[in-house]
Amino acid sequence: MQSPSPAADDQASDLLAYAVLLRTLNRELNRSTLDFAHQHGLHATDIHALAVIMDSSADPGGPVTPSHLREELRLTSGAVTACLDRLERSGHISRVRDSADRRVVHLVYNADARALARQYFAPLARATQTARSQFTADQLTTIAAFLGTLNAALAAEHETQP
Repeated sequence: MQSPSPAADDQASDLLAYAVLLRTLNRELNRSTLDFAHQHGLHATDIHALAVIMDSSADPGGPVTPSHLREELRLTSGAVTACLDRLERSGHISRVRDSADRRVVHLVYNADARALARQYFAPLARATQTARSQFTADQLTTIAAFLGTLNAALAAEHETQP
């Protein structure tokens, strides 16, 4: 790995430069996700819901419920129901009753829809892998720690907001 350029060194110590880099990343990710939404007749909220449902599969707390999704996305119950109806009609998710407590509904990202998204977002995965290949394992550990810490700090800020 080459040493960073002087401009990169300046960016590393400048909060404004971080803000610009994060906004640029956000725009690029939004461009991809909103295009996916448009191509599949989904709303931006639907994409956010899919991300929460998809990420919950890695969560030891288990599958996400509609009430958890409502809290996570800060939506009304009616808005969550409309979102889930769209996602279910389009084949992206299924609502599955808990076998131990039939009153509990789990939201499951369907395998075919997951494969469709994986195919669509393959360029993003390739770009991520290309970027990752530019860094050492230690640097990637630091980057992951930074992103995890930033996500936790942002989540904590949102918890304090009404």
